Amino acid sequence: MTYSGQVTVGGPADVHELKDLMITKIAVGPMNNNAYLLRCRATDEQLLIDAANDARALLGTIGDDGIASVVTTHRHGDHWQALAEVVAATRARTFAGREDADGIPVPTDVPVVDGDVIRVGNVELTARHLVGHTPGSIALVYDDPHGHPHVFTGDCLFPGGPGRTTNPTDFTSLMDGLEEKIFPLPDETWIYPGHGDDSTLGEERPHLSQWRARGW
Repeated sequence: MTYSGQVTVGGPADVHELKDLMITKIAVGPMNNNAYLLRCRATDEQLLIDAANDARALLGTIGDDGIASVVTTHRHGDHWQALAEVVAATRARTFAGREDADGIPVPTDVPVVDGDVIRVGNVELTARHLVGHTPGSIALVYDDPHGHPHVFTGDCLFPGGPGRTTNPTDFTSLMDGLEEKIFPLPDETWIYPGHGDDSTLGEERPHLSQWRARGW
């Protein structure tokens, strides 16, 4: 079936099948959080992005093969509520942005900085540090050698604009980071946000100036 990226809490996952990577998207919890299970097709190693809520649903999606790693995109509570239970069940290594690690109540094994590479099997994800939604938010970029890039943006970018910030300075910082580190990627780049439907950079790029003008 064709991947749509449209999932609902309690509903089935949706799977984006790439040549080297399988991306399974599931919605969990009262804030309709997205969690993404990445599976290297060559090695079957798995990585989870955001153990947001409902450990039972997440572990059911993970299956008996377990996960090697779990990445938390930022420190807001709705993105780590199932983290402790998932880590206890899988013994996965934990990754999070260095500036956000202290705000996550599960120890971060690997504090992440801009440009760090996180591997799942033979697949490499590049972390991009985006300051504004939180001090240590990270996006993960998979530059598919067989196609276009794929970016897991957490709450830094959604269809229709950047994530919320608490003041104009943070908004400017977030916009600067997005324009410097994410929007240079091609229009075909697929966006997987922390909540809601997916998008592409091509769909969002025409609105950059409007977002700037609108402000935080």
